[in-house]
Amino acid sequence: MVIRCRETEEYEVEMNVMVNNELMKKIAYSCRTQIVKLGMKGCFVGSALSCIDTITYLYYSGRVSVDNKKGYFLLSKGHAVPAQYAVIESLGAIDGSRFDKFNSIEDDIYLHPNAKIPGINIHSGSLGHGIAIATGIALDLKQIGDPRSVYVLVGDGELNEGTNWEALLIANAKKLSNLCIIVDRNHFQANFPTEELIPLEPLEEKFKSFGANVVSSNGHDFDAIDVAFEKIRENTNSVNIFIAETVRGKGIPSIEGDWKQWYMEYDEVQCDRLINELVENMG
Repeated sequence: MVIRCRETEEYEVEMNVMVNNELMKKIAYSCRTQIVKLGMKGCFVGSALSCIDTITYLYYSGRVSVDNKKGYFLLSKGHAVPAQYAVIESLGAIDGSRFDKFNSIEDDIYLHPNAKIPGINIHSGSLGHGIAIATGIALDLKQIGDPRSVYVLVGDGELNEGTNWEALLIANAKKLSNLCIIVDRNHFQANFPTEELIPLEPLEEKFKSFGANVVSSNGHDFDAIDVAFEKIRENTNSVNIFIAETVRGKGIPSIEGDWKQWYMEYDEVQCDRLINELVENMG
């Protein structure tokens, strides 16, 4: 069962449109279905499912847009790119038929972000660089008086990379309130829980010690996400951090929080089983 958001009689979605939170939930559900389908060609399904709600919110709330006219979005945890592909496809920015060639040499839609695809601003995959790039863009926008903001989504395990904290020092020094760093806090790093590998907690206090405005909330609740970003919008004095508390594989109970469900590649029968599970759980 696939709900193609912009094709239903119930509502119509066009690029750069703003919709309410209840509609965003339906769109995210549709995108989850697309992510599961891409898993037949091999991708990091669980990681994409943990951040799909936040990415859906950013685009459909009008905080960012495919053409960057409303704001910039950078996906630093590049292995979760199926989530961004699904959202920009739902907006009509790319033709969904291209997903038939996903992760092949026949198209530019790869396993990690490719800036040749509309809406993809950076090549990423090598972790730890997104915050630094986003800091540079935000600094440039601030210097020229451009009101747009920059949003960069990082994985929690990615925070082990020192470049993140170096960039945060600069963002704080320049008081880049137009920069929001979103941490997809699904508590996993590859095949290990973050706190068993290189502990991150107390994460919120760490960010605050760098002078950041820190907001945390449920990263799967659109009302909570909305409240969090309104608090961020009101801040004008420092760099922003949004810690989105999420679940790897969210929406499919059999893979939720399962360390083994990292990179997934399965056949059509398995795909149908996962989609049916998604329908039963969230449909």
